[in-house]
Amino acid sequence: MDIFLSVISIYFFILLGFLAKRKLKDELQEKSLVIISIYFLQPMLSFWGLSTKSIDTKLIGVPIIYMVISILCIVVSFFIAKSFFSNPKERSIVTVSSSIGNTGNLGIPIGIALFGADSIIYTSLINVANILILYTVGIYFYSRGQFSVKESLLNIVKLPLIWFAALALVLNALNIEIHSSLLNSLMMGAYAAMVLQLMIFGMFLYSVKLKHLNLKLIFHVGIIKFIIIPIISILVLKNLHLDEFIVGIILLEVLVPLAVTNVNLSSLYNCRPIDVTSLVLLSSLFFIPYILFIMYFFGKI
Repeated sequence: MDIFLSVISIYFFILLGFLAKRKLKDELQEKSLVIISIYFLQPMLSFWGLSTKSIDTKLIGVPIIYMVISILCIVVSFFIAKSFFSNPKERSIVTVSSSIGNTGNLGIPIGIALFGADSIIYTSLINVANILILYTVGIYFYSRGQFSVKESLLNIVKLPLIWFAALALVLNALNIEIHSSLLNSLMMGAYAAMVLQLMIFGMFLYSVKLKHLNLKLIFHVGIIKFIIIPIISILVLKNLHLDEFIVGIILLEVLVPLAVTNVNLSSLYNCRPIDVTSLVLLSSLFFIPYILFIMYFFGKI
């Protein structure tokens, strides 16, 4: 019930975005909101998130393990995409989308529901690791749908989020505290980023038509997300001999539905945002019964 309520309460903002687009249609331009989110609000979110708590070096192992699993999954997805898709945009989506989960909007509250408040520090650090992957590897592959290798690499450094995150990490490492008034302002921007991100997803969702669903894309991303990634994750985690509490948290964060930010980046680089929206929606709908099964099954291994 806690998982269900966590998902429903968060996705209320998706409904607002859907209704707004349905009412206003062409008066409401998703691309403009995407630009505001990525270039202005997302940097505030990253800086605030990395500045609210001191990062203990003893905890760094958890996000590193998460990143290793994610990179392994991206490598496997890359070869699958290369084998089954000729369209460069579809290859990019298959390669990166399934490995970038909704570790922030869903991962943190569901972690609390399943593992209690002690999970927050771990899920927060994993979310930081996920953001770094999204805004480096994710940007590269979404750009590759229409840009060259050089241009795609340049697109990574053009976005301000990477630089704000780097600055926040440096300040955190040097134990330089941010004034509480400034943190409060950044917090406003951070929460605005999360709300706007969900509403943008709802706006794109309005444009999804069942008869136009890319079934080949849905099938391959679904297989990767819900079969291949769990297998890779379990193989890695079971061989590291970690505490069951840590294993459960990492497994949860790896398996959360596709991140809504996938829609933002695919829109920014014209990499089939409607197709990506349908993937995010379907993975979110399938997630609740799926994660209950996985957690039960994992406990019996």
